[in-house]
Amino acid sequence: MTPPRIFGVTGWKNSGKTTLVERLVTEFVRRGWTVNTVKHAHHDVDIDQPGTDSARHRAAGATEVALVGGLRYAIMREQGEPALSQVLARLSPADLVLIEGYKREPHPKIEVRAGPGESIAAKDPAIVAIAADTPPAETHLPWFRRDDIAAIADFIAGRR
Repeated sequence: MTPPRIFGVTGWKNSGKTTLVERLVTEFVRRGWTVNTVKHAHHDVDIDQPGTDSARHRAAGATEVALVGGLRYAIMREQGEPALSQVLARLSPADLVLIEGYKREPHPKIEVRAGPGESIAAKDPAIVAIAADTPPAETHLPWFRRDDIAAIADFIAGRR
């Protein structure tokens, strides 16, 4: 199988990153693509609830706990933050992996902007386009309105 396209969505807090990723997933799935996503958070995350059996397993010292249900499963691992490459290696095959966050990684990204603010693109050559409500100062990068999902999806699909 051909390696998946990897494309990132980055931007400052509350710029609309999650909304854009959500809408891009919907668009690519509508087009018949399989899509995986990776979300990077700048804080500790826990999908488990205190007192559940799996939380008790982790509290007892298990390094990895698989929580398996009828329609989905999750594997929780106790370790420091893994490299993005390690996360990508654990994903199932897909046509596209959309990555939200990971500002400092070198994969191609679109910067999402909501109003004026510091440009991430000015310091990151991996940013290949900008999604904003108004044209950005960086005229050398392709610009899309944040809600022009079809055009952004076409741009991503056309990259290799």
